[in-house]
Amino acid sequence: MIIQKIQDFSLSTIAESGQCFRMNLLERGTYRVIAFGKYLEVTPLGNDTFQFSCTEDDFLHVWTDYFDLTADYRALKALVPPDDAFLSAAVNYGWGMRILRQDPWEVTVSFIISQRKSIPAIKTAVETICTNFGTPAYADGKQYYPFPSAEKIADLSCSDIGCCSLGYRDKYVTGAARSVACGDLDFTKLREADTQAAGNILRSLYGVGEKVASCILLFGLHRINAFPEDTWIKRIIDSEYAGAFPKNLYEGHLGIIQQYMFYFARSTEYQRAAPLN
Repeated sequence: MIIQKIQDFSLSTIAESGQCFRMNLLERGTYRVIAFGKYLEVTPLGNDTFQFSCTEDDFLHVWTDYFDLTADYRALKALVPPDDAFLSAAVNYGWGMRILRQDPWEVTVSFIISQRKSIPAIKTAVETICTNFGTPAYADGKQYYPFPSAEKIADLSCSDIGCCSLGYRDKYVTGAARSVACGDLDFTKLREADTQAAGNILRSLYGVGEKVASCILLFGLHRINAFPEDTWIKRIIDSEYAGAFPKNLYEGHLGIIQQYMFYFARSTEYQRAAPLN
């Protein structure tokens, strides 16, 4: 077990922000995370202190990076002008937000699935893929299922993976898997490419458009200037910024700002004040 004091870090905010689908509440504030084939439980102890169920080596070399714990999100939030009432409220509501550094393959499948699905439905589909096709693993006597490799999914037919309630997305997922398995889509090379080139490659995948490609860039490749624009974000830009959000103010960090906007826009607090029709 590792105990760490971490400021501006909220497990619930991260888990509910729509960027990851295998971070789930267990009990008494403890969250279970399955990522990179590993199992972790994180428990808040109060006073910005957290307990991680892992070794010191894994905390330093896996989870510190995964949770983006070395980044200073407070400095970014300080860039928000006080007269921007919406974004000021959004960063305050989204206290503790972090952009996770996730496995790009898992993110690719997750956001392909996300098209026209609610977050609970995405979580269910992703978990079903893992339990049906992942290789069982164990941590502290608990069984869990890592996300299956692209090679494993590439060997499946659309009907095989169709049991995971993917609908028309089944062919997009198997197509992406085969692109990775044969080397056409190489995440190592994507990490080395500039953001525009990486986005072009992602958009060339069958079933991947601008929004999904931006999500993969942001959540899978940690290109934090990527700015996914879904229905929620477009409505906010129209309703709060008269159709012109000042992206220039946050150049280099637009993806983080977008996540505060998205999380707040979907909240009951904002919906009561300014419902989005």
